[in-house]
Amino acid sequence: MLTLNCNAATPKAPELVSGIILLMNREVDSEQAMRSFGQKIGHLLKGGETLELIGDVGAGKTTFVKGLALGLGIEEDVQSPSFTISRLYDARDNLQLAHYDFYRLSDAGIMADELTETTQDPTVVTVIEWADIVEGVLPKDRLSIMFTSPTETSRHLTVTGPVQIMEKL
Repeated sequence: MLTLNCNAATPKAPELVSGIILLMNREVDSEQAMRSFGQKIGHLLKGGETLELIGDVGAGKTTFVKGLALGLGIEEDVQSPSFTISRLYDARDNLQLAHYDFYRLSDAGIMADELTETTQDPTVVTVIEWADIVEGVLPKDRLSIMFTSPTETSRHLTVTGPVQIMEKL
């Protein structure tokens, strides 16, 4: 099921860019389907994009990133950066994937400076889990994906972002 709606009042939606925020709802019923959705998005990315992943522990965020990495041509095993805070992977077309996880941080500190630099690099796709601690430095034109778990095996994804990114999906 895939639904596209115009909606500027979505909870936790990024600020309006060009006046339009698009909303996509997607049901995912397996880990493989989550990887496939991530891979589809990864194929569309050109560099310079920022993705904010929102959801509880075990909601499927890292599984999504594994698929995203495949779409970016990354063959190495993608792991959660929960303990290392960040991981960097070389991708296709001289791109890089920067994957951050701020779950264990109580203060952004110097990571806010690094993140600002990374999100402004047109050769880097930046993915951030637990981004609330760095909310103030995130670009306004980011793609936000909220992961919820209606059942043990299924996930509901709510994707919001500016029209120039969402129309690619």
